[in-house]
Amino acid sequence: MAREEEIMKRVQEHYKYLKDKGYEIVFLSLQGSQNYGLDIYDEEYMSDIDTKAVILPSFKDFVYNKQPVSETLVLENNEHIDVKDIRVMFETYKKQNINFIETIFTDFKIINPKYESVVKPLFDNAEEIAHINYNQALRCMAGMSMEKLKALQHPYPTIKDKIDKYGYDPKQLHHILRMNDFIKEYASGKTYKECLISKDRNYLIQIKKGVLPEKEAVELANITDKETKLIKDTYLKEYDEINQKGLDILNKVKYNILKRKFKEDLEKEE
Repeated sequence: MAREEEIMKRVQEHYKYLKDKGYEIVFLSLQGSQNYGLDIYDEEYMSDIDTKAVILPSFKDFVYNKQPVSETLVLENNEHIDVKDIRVMFETYKKQNINFIETIFTDFKIINPKYESVVKPLFDNAEEIAHINYNQALRCMAGMSMEKLKALQHPYPTIKDKIDKYGYDPKQLHHILRMNDFIKEYASGKTYKECLISKDRNYLIQIKKGVLPEKEAVELANITDKETKLIKDTYLKEYDEINQKGLDILNKVKYNILKRKFKEDLEKEE
């Protein structure tokens, strides 16, 4: 089975899993290495399929102010589904975090046919959403690099085996290098879609597999993180400029989706 077919097969499995649990899904999108062209499937390394799903509250839950859903489900094969109420997810888009913004650019997604026409403007205007706040996007990139640097040699349970083997987690190093590439491209004016795809795929994959010795890896991580922070500081504008068009699109899409859902709920009650 071709790479794209295998990825979509697993994305469809995630969608079915949520649907069987009774969630009202708007769309489910792939997140992670596949969106950057950095996924690996060989004897040394196997990339997981992880997704994010936007789901809807019922009208009753909304009226009674029930806590919006925001949780991560772990499947038996250890793949993850981040499940977010549309209100939570759309607020998160405004924060410009790459791990969320990528979900509106991915080629691997499933849209609930019921909401396809009203959610379409979100994907059609992905660049507007991704540029709601230029300064905040830069801060997020630098912040992610710093988080990965802190995790590089920290024995978290999920990465302790890598640290025991290499003295550091190669995946964290590859993220630090990827953020550096990303912020350079973004600051130079490239489209967000262009920034997402790694330009040095083979090198980053080798880094991810742990080709560097510990001392060299830690030194490279620190140097790269400092450069990323410098780029952020250099390109930050004096004031946060908000792209109102992107905000308006988010709000309108959210309004139209909830309107359709609540109308259906009320008609069922009648």
